[in-house]
Amino acid sequence: MRNIILYIATSLDGYLAREDGALDWLPQPTEDDMGYADFYDTIDTVVIGRTTYEQITQELSPDVWAYEGKTSYVATSKTLTPDPNVSFINGDIATFISNLKNAPGKDIWLVGGGKLIDAFVRANLIDKYIITIIPTILGDGIPLFLGNHSSIALKFLGTKTFGDIVQLTYSNKL
Repeated sequence: MRNIILYIATSLDGYLAREDGALDWLPQPTEDDMGYADFYDTIDTVVIGRTTYEQITQELSPDVWAYEGKTSYVATSKTLTPDPNVSFINGDIATFISNLKNAPGKDIWLVGGGKLIDAFVRANLIDKYIITIIPTILGDGIPLFLGNHSSIALKFLGTKTFGDIVQLTYSNKL
């Protein structure tokens, strides 16, 4: 069975982005990709929320699909313009993802954003959490976890450090 992996960066106080979605606080890419390429090789599918998809296609990478060569799904309740790079998922995301986990392939990357992550947490679909803590306190923004769901016990797998940045890895398989 394939794993769903939440691989994401957050501020020290637990925010994915500023309230307006801005990511200007994230460090600029350097030669040290902090393990991104190695992680990227372990997945063949990405799942993205609509707001994150729009941010990628309109602001972050408007000319080139950011996940070229990967099967890409966008969870949305809206009707969007067809895009040859992605398939749109409407309806019951938990059932769709459960079926996807049972299909052959590599692991699946839950890219974000906050609402989609919350739906996965509520359905207890995330197998591994790889959370990179950026040493910035935003004070406000879009939280990594929205709350108001059942607790989930995780198993600590390890940490990696990249200068002042810490990456935590946990498994949902105790």
